[in-house]
Amino acid sequence: MPHLTRSPQLPETDPATDRVSETDRATEEAEGRTPDEGSAEPAASAPAKDRGEGGAVRGWRDRHPAVARVLARTATVLSAALVLFALLLPDQLSGLTPGQFARIPVEGIAGAALLLVLPPKARRVAAVFAGMALGLLTVLNFLDMGFYSVLARPFDPVLDWGLFGDAESFLRDSAGEAGAIGAVIGVLVLVVALLVLMTLAVVRLSRVISRHSAAATGTTLLLGTSWVAVTALGMQIAGVPVSSRNVAELVGSRVDQVRADLKDERAFAEAAAGDAFHDTPPDRLLTGLRGKDVIFTFIESYGRSAVEDPKIAPGVDAVLADGTRRLRKAGFSTRSAWLTSPTAGGGSWLAHSTLMSGLWINNQQRYRTVTSSDRLSLTGAFRRTGAWRTVGIMPGVTRSWPEGTFYGLDHVYDSRNLGYRGPKFSWSTMPDQYSLSAFERLQHGKPGGKPLMSEIILTSSHNPWAPLPKMIGWNEVGDGSVYDAIQKAGKNPTEVWRDPAQVPVEYGHAIQYSLRSLISYVEKYGNKNTVLVFLGDHQPVPAVTGEHASRDVPVAIVAHDPAVLKRISDWGWQTGLKPGPKAPVWHMDAFRNRFLTSYGPHPGSAASAPAR
Repeated sequence: MPHLTRSPQLPETDPATDRVSETDRATEEAEGRTPDEGSAEPAASAPAKDRGEGGAVRGWRDRHPAVARVLARTATVLSAALVLFALLLPDQLSGLTPGQFARIPVEGIAGAALLLVLPPKARRVAAVFAGMALGLLTVLNFLDMGFYSVLARPFDPVLDWGLFGDAESFLRDSAGEAGAIGAVIGVLVLVVALLVLMTLAVVRLSRVISRHSAAATGTTLLLGTSWVAVTALGMQIAGVPVSSRNVAELVGSRVDQVRADLKDERAFAEAAAGDAFHDTPPDRLLTGLRGKDVIFTFIESYGRSAVEDPKIAPGVDAVLADGTRRLRKAGFSTRSAWLTSPTAGGGSWLAHSTLMSGLWINNQQRYRTVTSSDRLSLTGAFRRTGAWRTVGIMPGVTRSWPEGTFYGLDHVYDSRNLGYRGPKFSWSTMPDQYSLSAFERLQHGKPGGKPLMSEIILTSSHNPWAPLPKMIGWNEVGDGSVYDAIQKAGKNPTEVWRDPAQVPVEYGHAIQYSLRSLISYVEKYGNKNTVLVFLGDHQPVPAVTGEHASRDVPVAIVAHDPAVLKRISDWGWQTGLKPGPKAPVWHMDAFRNRFLTSYGPHPGSAASAPAR
């Protein structure tokens, strides 16, 4: 029996329900969606009021067409604005000007052209990757802004990741545990939001470009021609070029930085291995200082701006002038000059290791290399002689510090074993006067034994410079509990930093306190064998100095015995604690070799030039 076939009968349809309404089409085009994308709803579950003629389901866009059009167009405009913001975002806060965002980004033109020629699937993939990449570059730009604001340099994508732990620790010490946790969570949310929103924005724009390819092609050609023209003419708006290669320059600088870091690691390791004093016999080291108590002291953030900036200098200069007179009256002579620090705004450990190693330590990789090497540090040279006890007073150290081995210190006193029972002053664990008082009690004031070589870090002048301690009688310091009332009466750092004009003022007050503490200590506890070398580690943050300040810091040598300063008479340093504008300026890494040479058995003999 033959098999009979019959075509199934199609259900009756209403032509009106098979067509996409003009309202829906306009909305979908504005959104960059395909006609059926996101509009279907299960017919069985839709209430009667949401059905059109013939039972067709009406989506929310059908029910609210005007709102849908406005939302779609707003989302498209916001996506375009976000992408344009990312393409033109500068890497420094000072670049956030209206002219910066009135530019034509060549990367946006090239990206639109690429999306126009790609097939649909490849276009979607390219849009996702482009959005993620743009989000990452935006994060890097924000990191650069932060690093320029604090360290006066850009973020290093190879070497700077370890600094985030220090930043979190600084926030915890300055703003409290809750404030630090809130800041970290806020940063993480911002990073994730940037990546997600930037990706969604680029994907949305790619769909709009695809739906309106003819208009997009014409606009891309027009913008490309305009970019070439304004580039050739050198057109600017408020001093900013109209044509932009912002992203290309950022990517190029990052690639160059990675290459430079890899190359520098090898070159620096070789330089660190070469040391003119590595094999010097102990009996030929530091013969000009035998029998002296030598103190190396770093004052946090004590930079050239402290003694030259008109907003800060009057108070600081008065302290230095008064200190010079008081020390002279006590029998001490002084010489001073400038050293150029490898860092600014922060990174004190880079300056400390530069001075002590005689090498230019301007990044974390160099710091790790030198502190794990057997290079002779300046403080280590004292220990090698066997003629000194060597001690470190490190109130800013709050956990294990393996680098102490490199510095050749027999004993290190940190924040945990200096006996302090008072309050913290923001980041600083204790006032400078207390640190010096503890040094006198624990080491310097003990009779007998070998002379003492000490490295002391004074931290009261560390950012954020509020609240600040005050000078009290040395016999009142005790275990530090006396500072409770002083700390409570001090200023709140949040209030200080809310007013940009107050930041330099409070910085100046902090430097004055640190200087008074040190000068008063030498005046009271110094003797005929005391030799003090003190200096700043770096300039303060750009909020104090401005963006183009030098990296110079003051350095001074104080001695009771005239023979000590006679050894450096050929240095050309000036009399007094304050170096003048024409005082010599050395790179900080030059100090170790000059010091070891001048105080060795043959003063003035040449030493090999320090590596950089």
